[in-house]
Amino acid sequence: MNRTEFIIATAIILFVAFGLGWFVCWLMHRLSRVTQTEMGELEKMARDLHEAEETRDAAIAFMENREAELTNQLNQSNAELRAAMDGLRDARHEAEELRDYIERMSKG
Repeated sequence: MNRTEFIIATAIILFVAFGLGWFVCWLMHRLSRVTQTEMGELEKMARDLHEAEETRDAAIAFMENREAELTNQLNQSNAELRAAMDGLRDARHEAEELRDYIERMSKG
């Protein structure tokens, strides 16, 4: 095999490899091509996902607002309870003082 034959054989091998690579690329593109129907389905799924995320965000915001309202109501109720307990304690103390006074007056 002389130099010219070697160059021609190498060129043919490279051309066949190029052709085979191009054919495999074309075949893969042809097999993995997305149809218009599939694109429509993907767009619909994307829209549905976006709507679901918006609904989730709205639900989270509602829950946070509701939790803040309930926490505020709980704090107010606790403050009212403390005030009522203080008033009850003062009333019991005053009633006890009045009983003691009445007992002292009736004995004396």
